[in-house]
Amino acid sequence: MQTNFSLAALADPALQASEKILRTCVHCGFCTATCPTYLELGDELDSPRGRIYLIKKMFEEGEAATKEVVTHIDRCLSCLSCMTTCPSGVDYMHLVDHARAHIEATYRRPWHQRAMRALLANLLPYPRRFRLALLGAMLARPFAALIGRLPVLGKSMGAMLALAPRTVPARSAFEGPGVFSPLGARKARVALLSGCAQSVLAPNINAATIRVLNRLGVEIVVPEDEGCCGALVHHMGREAQSHAQAKHMIDVWSREIARAEAEGARLEAIIITASGCGTTIKDYAHMFRGDPLYAEKAARISALAKDITEYLADKPLEAARPTGQVVAYHSACSMQHGQKITEAPKMVLRKLGFIVKDVPEGHICCGSAGTYNMLQPEISGRLRARKTKNITRLKPELIATGNLGCMTQIALGLEEKGTPVPVRHTIELVDWALGGN
Repeated sequence: MQTNFSLAALADPALQASEKILRTCVHCGFCTATCPTYLELGDELDSPRGRIYLIKKMFEEGEAATKEVVTHIDRCLSCLSCMTTCPSGVDYMHLVDHARAHIEATYRRPWHQRAMRALLANLLPYPRRFRLALLGAMLARPFAALIGRLPVLGKSMGAMLALAPRTVPARSAFEGPGVFSPLGARKARVALLSGCAQSVLAPNINAATIRVLNRLGVEIVVPEDEGCCGALVHHMGREAQSHAQAKHMIDVWSREIARAEAEGARLEAIIITASGCGTTIKDYAHMFRGDPLYAEKAARISALAKDITEYLADKPLEAARPTGQVVAYHSACSMQHGQKITEAPKMVLRKLGFIVKDVPEGHICCGSAGTYNMLQPEISGRLRARKTKNITRLKPELIATGNLGCMTQIALGLEEKGTPVPVRHTIELVDWALGGN
């Protein structure tokens, strides 16, 4: 793609990087075939190619974001299916990240959008606040239909209530901070990201992870002063907040690396059980590549980050109970497109005796996408119905995935469809097969 940036504009490193990405695009349109919003809406501006044109014009002219640009960028799920499809290697992820940061800096949204986005950004990354909010959601749930019909904020608030659990899960005995050691000899040490919303909504995911790793002789450290990795607000364009959260976690994990080395040990990996977080943490090296204080530390953290199934792929696993159940494996977009992990989760499940089936149209997003199902509930609902239909075609006994957002979204879709099939995190099935609860 031909670009026309001034030399003065290209003095900005961020704009220089985006200009290189723009020039990579050859207008081929392969991305339109796998873009969920284009498939659902049929609008060229709701395809990666269309959004690239809008971003190019905005950056070339050095203008503030317009309502048109914001509308179509907001509809992007950041599923990154386009990057898997693109034959030219267009780095759409970092281009749209830059565009979202520019939107946040130059565009004043209507009050209701500002309120909703501020609520999510100041609630979901903070477990204590989020737990209290869920208690409020329990009280409001009976009025969800009425709230959903309210003007302006009704649809988003209704979507939030539909996604909220009917009861707040009890705290896990494995809740950190702390060190969780195996009964036998320690073969390795890893750190575990507890997560934000996940630690509240599904504490058993971390508990299952700890049980599985302990059985393998792995010691798990859940660091003190852990916070959000920055992924959630990063995709909302809130760059300062996301970078501050990311730097905090880099410092926290760097201390754990130093502590291990002081004890003559080694931190083998940072284990991630939420694929969206994993994609962002693995991108810390890029995020802070120009930061003299954090570039080296960030690169080290990114290199250590591993999805739990990625870590388990070469470990000796043997089922302790009969399995053989038919499992529909839903590969989260952040897993298959963001981290390029496609086979490890299925391989781990098959090793334990599960019959794993790929979901038809598996490359198409389920519509969860972080906060997308609350900020864009109509499009999200259409994608949820599409995904649920494809899953139920397999007639599975279980559904597995590596992302809590997908789990919640798919469970809601099954509820809407009246098809009760258990949806579990992959590590929960691994834990059960190895003898866990």
